[in-house]
Amino acid sequence: MKCQKCDKPAKFHITELIGGKPKELHVCEEHAREYLSESEGEQTTPTLTGPLAQHLAVGQTAEELQRLDQQACPTCGITFYEFRNQGRLGCPHDYVFFQKELDPLLLNIHGELEHVGKRPKRSHGSTDRQTDLIRLRRELKEAVQAEEYERASKLRDEIRQIEGGK
Repeated sequence: MKCQKCDKPAKFHITELIGGKPKELHVCEEHAREYLSESEGEQTTPTLTGPLAQHLAVGQTAEELQRLDQQACPTCGITFYEFRNQGRLGCPHDYVFFQKELDPLLLNIHGELEHVGKRPKRSHGSTDRQTDLIRLRRELKEAVQAEEYERASKLRDEIRQIEGGK
């Protein structure tokens, strides 16, 4: 998608409620800064553009975002770009691997950085086992794609052994 004000690719998609109706804006980084600095001066009620403008003012440039988007979790292989697009993490280890980027987001959403509350009854509390299963399944998929069937069969047996030990 192109920027609505120039031919650069739109990297920011802003939706604001103006008069009860949503107004969508798809702009490049340069025009997002311009728009957000304009709206920051006009703001009388808090909206999402304020924190976004503050985030941009901190100096997070498109290059930094691009560098961050290419980081991939060594356990499940999910990239930060995939997380940003899907809104889902791949494994429990992602909270540790992307901690620097996730902490401000979690603090903004929940007001806390630590989970306080109920857990599903099915959950045995062992994230290590889940992380191992995710890692092994990813390695199995890679082994099959690389046609390393002997390695794949060993990984399959490891997965079965972990799943059987519930």
